[in-house]
Amino acid sequence: MLKVAILDDYQNVSQQFVDIEKLSGKYEIKIFSDPFEDEADAIDKLADFEAILVMRERTPITKNLIENLTKLKFIITSGPKNKSIDLVSTKKRQIIVSGTESNINPTPELTWALILGLARNLKEEIDNMYQGYWQTTVGVELKGKILGLIGLGKVGSQVAKIGKAFGMQIMAWSENLNLDTCKELDVLPCSKEDLIKNSDFLSIHVQGGERYKDCITIKEMDKMKKTAFLINTSRGPIINEDDLIIALSTNEIAGAGLDVYEKEPLPENNKLRFLPNVLLTPHIGYVTAENFHIYYSQMIESLEACVNGKPIRIIE
Repeated sequence: MLKVAILDDYQNVSQQFVDIEKLSGKYEIKIFSDPFEDEADAIDKLADFEAILVMRERTPITKNLIENLTKLKFIITSGPKNKSIDLVSTKKRQIIVSGTESNINPTPELTWALILGLARNLKEEIDNMYQGYWQTTVGVELKGKILGLIGLGKVGSQVAKIGKAFGMQIMAWSENLNLDTCKELDVLPCSKEDLIKNSDFLSIHVQGGERYKDCITIKEMDKMKKTAFLINTSRGPIINEDDLIIALSTNEIAGAGLDVYEKEPLPENNKLRFLPNVLLTPHIGYVTAENFHIYYSQMIESLEACVNGKPIRIIE
């Protein structure tokens, strides 16, 4: 039987969406719920598997990993693309990589949860309520504020539409900004410098990679308003994390809302966990029951197609 590993089932929910018992007649399946300690640990534990199902970018499928997993034939990822898979190495090894569809709604929704939480000091007010206090902060309204977007693709566009509903002014910048989209959504295209300088809420919605690595450093944060908030639900390395910790610690900016980090899971001793002006979530932008239903059902569909010699949703 084909040996299949389901990786990174952090919430232990894969069996709610996949009938493991039904599949056990075809495949020998093992579920990994905890992150691997390091790449050597992953190589050791995955050495015998011919197929791995990966949850987004939780476990990077690197060149070294691919070269050492000599039995690997199929990689099935949730989502239509996965930048953490070394596709050059999979092609060299003739490993088939297949994906799934994905909803775009969850990430814009979480983005707005973070924006609203920051604007109304929800973390502090909720904590204080449990300690017996009452009304300890004063928040700000969104109407009339400037929402700056780095990226105006599918997710950024959804965020912009919601911002308009709140009565915000929307500005956007990216290296490949679509001016037709700006016009359609009544978004003001601008330079990166103007975006940084004018935004009350600066939210990141580009896909990351080397192009946008360290796009926001202390240099940019020094130019932001002291009252501005920085939100990242895209990719951790887009913001230089060490610089962000400095900016938050010295109140260069008012606060940040983060769902993604340079290292994930975020280490227990990371300084971000101890700052009062940051709102943290554990990379749950895509984590909804609706999305997981799509992911797991289509990952099995993709696996079966690969096994039958007719792969679908191929990623190259």
